Amino acid sequence: MSSLDIHEIMKTLPHRYPFLLVDKVTDYKVGEYLNAIKNVTMNEPCFTGHFPHRPVMPGVLILEALAQATGILAFKTLDESPDEDSLYYFVGIDSARFKKPVEPGDQVELKVTLLNRKRTFWKFDAQALVDGKIVCAAQLMCSKQDVG
Repeated sequence: MSSLDIHEIMKTLPHRYPFLLVDKVTDYKVGEYLNAIKNVTMNEPCFTGHFPHRPVMPGVLILEALAQATGILAFKTLDESPDEDSLYYFVGIDSARFKKPVEPGDQVELKVTLLNRKRTFWKFDAQALVDGKIVCAAQLMCSKQDVG
């Protein structure tokens, strides 16, 4: 069982506040899967407008948290860290489904499994769970691309 704290996550992902959406990696196996945690708090900027009378985490941010989890798994699988010459982009979503709202106080479990990889393109099965129940599921495609 391998885990990563926030310091290791920040070495692995280029994202920073307020857009770093993975707080802890609880377990992963290189080339196979990764399980992580996103703690949802009322202090997050999205809740000032989504929605003031009933704060709900936007679905796109749940998908982004899952995509960041795939990025960590990909970087660990490649034994690389982000650099100034390339970025790991979110390039596609299939079959995204939202089952239940995510609210402040929830702890979201992020579970991603590598389905396949062809050159720079990666495909993952992804699930977000709260209290053991699926709140979001999708297949995500990501790609490491040169920037310049």
